[in-house]
Amino acid sequence: MLRASLIGGIAVYVAPLGSQAFASLFEQRLLTRPDWGATDGVLKYRIDGTSKVIGAKVFARDLRARDMPHWPQQQSHALVLRTTRADRIYAGFDLSLLGDDLKPDRVVTAADLTRDGLAFPDFYGEDTLLPEGKTPAYLGQAVAILVFHDFVRFRFAKEKLQFNDAVIRYGASTGPLQRDPWGTSRFVRVGGNTPYDDDVFSCLKDGPISPGYEKHEPVWPAPARDGELGARGMYHATAIGDELAQPPAEWVVLKRRYATQSGDTAALEPDNANGWYDSDKQELHLVVPTQSPQEVAKGAATMLQSSRIGLKRLFLYPCFTVGYGAKDSCSMPYYGLIAAVYGGSRPVRLANDRFEQFQAGLKRHQLSMDYTVAIERRTGLLQSLRAGIVANGGGRKNVSDLLIKVGATSLGSAYYFPKTDVTATAIASRAVDAGSARGYGALETMTATELMMDDIAGELGLDPIEFRLRNVLKTGMRNTQGAIPTGVLRAEAVLEKARAHALWSGRGARKQAFDADHPGKYYGVGFGCIQWRFGNGAEASLAKVELAPDGRIMVSNSGAEIGTGLSSGQAVACVRWLGRPADAVELAVTDWSDLPVETSGDPRAMSQADQDRLAENPRWSPAYASASSASNSSYYLSHTTREAARIVYVHGLLPAALAIWTRDAPAGSRVPSIEDARWRDGSLTVEGLEPLPLVRLVREAHARGLVVGAAVHGFNRWRWAEADFVVNNVAVHAPVDALSVRYGEGGDVSKPGALQGRYHVLDRQAVIFPPTQNYHAMVGYCTAAGTLAELVVDAASGKVTLLSHHTILDCGTMLVPDLVSGQIQGGTATGIGLALHEHMPLYEDGPGNGTWNFNRYHLPRGSDVAAWTQTAEILQPLSESEPPKGMAEATVIPIMSAIVNGIAHAIGHRFRTLPVTPDQILAVLG
Repeated sequence: MLRASLIGGIAVYVAPLGSQAFASLFEQRLLTRPDWGATDGVLKYRIDGTSKVIGAKVFARDLRARDMPHWPQQQSHALVLRTTRADRIYAGFDLSLLGDDLKPDRVVTAADLTRDGLAFPDFYGEDTLLPEGKTPAYLGQAVAILVFHDFVRFRFAKEKLQFNDAVIRYGASTGPLQRDPWGTSRFVRVGGNTPYDDDVFSCLKDGPISPGYEKHEPVWPAPARDGELGARGMYHATAIGDELAQPPAEWVVLKRRYATQSGDTAALEPDNANGWYDSDKQELHLVVPTQSPQEVAKGAATMLQSSRIGLKRLFLYPCFTVGYGAKDSCSMPYYGLIAAVYGGSRPVRLANDRFEQFQAGLKRHQLSMDYTVAIERRTGLLQSLRAGIVANGGGRKNVSDLLIKVGATSLGSAYYFPKTDVTATAIASRAVDAGSARGYGALETMTATELMMDDIAGELGLDPIEFRLRNVLKTGMRNTQGAIPTGVLRAEAVLEKARAHALWSGRGARKQAFDADHPGKYYGVGFGCIQWRFGNGAEASLAKVELAPDGRIMVSNSGAEIGTGLSSGQAVACVRWLGRPADAVELAVTDWSDLPVETSGDPRAMSQADQDRLAENPRWSPAYASASSASNSSYYLSHTTREAARIVYVHGLLPAALAIWTRDAPAGSRVPSIEDARWRDGSLTVEGLEPLPLVRLVREAHARGLVVGAAVHGFNRWRWAEADFVVNNVAVHAPVDALSVRYGEGGDVSKPGALQGRYHVLDRQAVIFPPTQNYHAMVGYCTAAGTLAELVVDAASGKVTLLSHHTILDCGTMLVPDLVSGQIQGGTATGIGLALHEHMPLYEDGPGNGTWNFNRYHLPRGSDVAAWTQTAEILQPLSESEPPKGMAEATVIPIMSAIVNGIAHAIGHRFRTLPVTPDQILAVLG
């Protein structure tokens, strides 16, 4: 059932959810065949919806050894001991309180890992189990894994160990570790005479500026007009700073400081792993929730290959999960691997409870932001922006260096700034390590930008939306990196709709009436608007679309389902070309032996010369497969599914249809034009000719040996790679960089793979990869979103109550409208929580001490989110061929600034630190 790929000499087998192999391990029919309304073109329900509602085991956390038919049936359990201090030397642990009855069956420490050569992938840093004699790098750092072979002893032992400060021993006080920042970058732009002209200097044209470090502080190059990149950039940065310090008389200069909180990603499936190491066969089986199964497969195999643990085969079972960034570049799969290796040939389950998840799960970066903005008073046009951004990355680097770049390069959002100088630093600290939480740095900087837009409008005496419209970034304009965002920008349309909405146009009169009728309560309406980038600038995806002889459509994709509805979206992505959704969807696929693709180097850092040289290999691409993150599923991951379906349609179904129509047409009738063909009610139609159902076309394609399956690989660096191929002697140019096709089994037996149905890997004739310089654009594809929030502030309690909110969204062509609605609702709820409720201290009083849970961390409830009065409006696509846009994160951000701006409208005070709590409001109201 499974085919293996070799990584470091280890055979790696993956059973993705939806595959026959996965179904044989668990219940059959986990997923429901899509119920497609052919008339209205709407998917009636999620294909994973039924299994989730009835509690079928699709989440990794639900699985035990007894659910795996070929595993030993007795489940062992493990827990991790963690430090709660990071200012003293770690001096070991004391398990004497467990006595002989509850002592663990196996204790794993750093000494075991060193002896056996087991080290986590380099990305995860040093001391994944801290050795004695060192100061913890961060609160909650792991020191040991305890394995118990029965649940009862595990449960009683955990109750004795948890919240007990006497278990971990400490030595001399050292103070927290002092380290260089995880990353610092500077982005300087001096635009041309107009927003459409070439830049004098910019990130895209010249590059970002990097510093050296002295005493853990960045040291920038000395300014020089004609020097190296860094010197020239600092020359222009200095000029921008001097101009802001001594501005022209017609300028208004505002300086503001903003701060956002450290937060929990609050994915309701805590991190977990379940593994079994069969020492006799030297096989490791690992069940994990992950946003990136490719990364886990490679990392686990590489980790074991370089160790003294004998391993021949690795079996990975990635399941549906809930991510929000918490399971992207997450260390739990590797801790689960270690627990399994030392489990005595028994399956070992390692699963955080909620206290442990708060202590060890990836956190949202806390950001502090200083903005200085200049505006021309007469015109109300933005002139210059200088910003300093500091993100707290915690005790491990994780993605902090990349995240802070995204935050810095996204802060321009929907507006045009002629000059910008933005410095971004991710500091190392003793806080719990922070990762790619939903919003990825841009959430914080865009929120600050939106708060400042209202602040500036008030200073100028302008309507806040009118001020935004004067400065909105339009199609063809250059962003803060000097790049022209791809496609048509629609922030202006969002702003116009918001300005005309009744919530906004009548807000003054409603406030006056409400405040008069409700003494002690203050009414307000606020607005926020963003232009959100989706994707990370180096996206890659693989997909396969196959037509079975009986007409069934099967889709495979490298993306993982993390709760966003990817499984349903991939089923629907076929509709345009195949007339209906896929019958079966296989996700998190890592075995692509039908489409061998090689990759090397870093697509974010490689030179153009290196890319040109490597591209001479017809199997090479700059990147292999992306994690499910950065709102990438609807556009990037669906692109390859759509392209595979298009190849099958153009080179399989259309020729089959033309053959039938030509064969069956009456003598003298016109020759059908395939350009006129359209799908209607499940049949391919051309006016005046017989409608052809899909199953009939598929049988004809199989019989004629036409293309009935296609596997493709795509790479995007703010533009798709394009390549030329030859399919059935027909030249094909497609926005993919690798292609493999399968021919019908009834065709020419001389055709490669015809009889066995194997795939024929096509050598590309030519390829155009996006220039390496494109990565410096940082922002390419954009989604515009705006939100109006109507609220009331209670003067007695300081509580903010949302009365209603309205979201306006540009998301291209929707794949599944109900999923878009759900993402708007969920994203808005996330933003409400961050604006008003969610917060935790960074250090000793924070979650690293192991005592935090939802009793202390306020997630928004139904009563907090105006559940029954929220509305949304989706901008119509610009054409029927417009692709879907990533939007899951876009709806989180504007509600945050809308609420804070609404509070300012209500009580006349502008808050700049999130969340805005009742205590802060009461302090202002006195």
